[in-house]
Amino acid sequence: MDFGKIADDVYSLAASDDPLALLVKEALDVIEQGLDTHGQDRISISFNGGKDCTVLLYLYAGALARRFPDVKQIHGIYIAVPSPFPDLERFIDDAAQSYRLDLFHVTPPPEPVESVITPSQTPTSSDYTLSRPKAAGKAKGGLGMLHALEIYKERFPQISAILIGTRRGDPHGAKLSHRNMTDPGWPSFERINPIINWSYGDVWTFLRQFHVPYCCLYDQGYTSLGSTYNTFPNPALLASDENESKYHPAHKLSDGNLERSGRGMNPSPIPATVKV
Repeated sequence: MDFGKIADDVYSLAASDDPLALLVKEALDVIEQGLDTHGQDRISISFNGGKDCTVLLYLYAGALARRFPDVKQIHGIYIAVPSPFPDLERFIDDAAQSYRLDLFHVTPPPEPVESVITPSQTPTSSDYTLSRPKAAGKAKGGLGMLHALEIYKERFPQISAILIGTRRGDPHGAKLSHRNMTDPGWPSFERINPIINWSYGDVWTFLRQFHVPYCCLYDQGYTSLGSTYNTFPNPALLASDENESKYHPAHKLSDGNLERSGRGMNPSPIPATVKV
């Protein structure tokens, strides 16, 4: 990955009259302010292979290259969900190599963190829609995140800030600003949210405009990625023919409010909302 070219591209766009210019400039400004406060050695990026953190990683690489012509490595943390998609794991490994990510993996705690029964066989991305598990109690994902950050803080006490690809429409994102400290009782980090004001459509416009590599699951109709137990192709992207069900790619979703319609135990059919 050519960090210098990334820097030239994103900063040129930020200074242009492109529709994304103001959002890109805002995100770069927030990243630069974080670097001013903490310095590169004390900042990490949360990277789980999703579309939002892929945008953020690309922007961060550009911001770093603008300051440091020879970026050796980028600190990162990957907090895995139970039973991640193999395709997603492969993309994370590829991205870590391409972006020089020193990515610390934190696996889920042994107690249940998903509100589902574990299937007897781990499904692949291509066959999972054939068999869906049943709900089993309350989700404990928040405890998993707390546990993961405790591990990370103990292992890397010098890290004081984490870049996160949260957007306003995400769960718990509505009241966040660009910079927020973690809540009381959690390990102390500043959470930096450079793309908090981006929409679903903005994310896909950026990724496609710069030809940024992203996880292949998005081209199979997935619009929001989690565990294989509760993540499905988005029913709003269904394009059925007489023989089989097919899905349009994620960037074709015209209504960003339906981004998470493929998450849950049994997504309900909804009218297709596809860009032409």
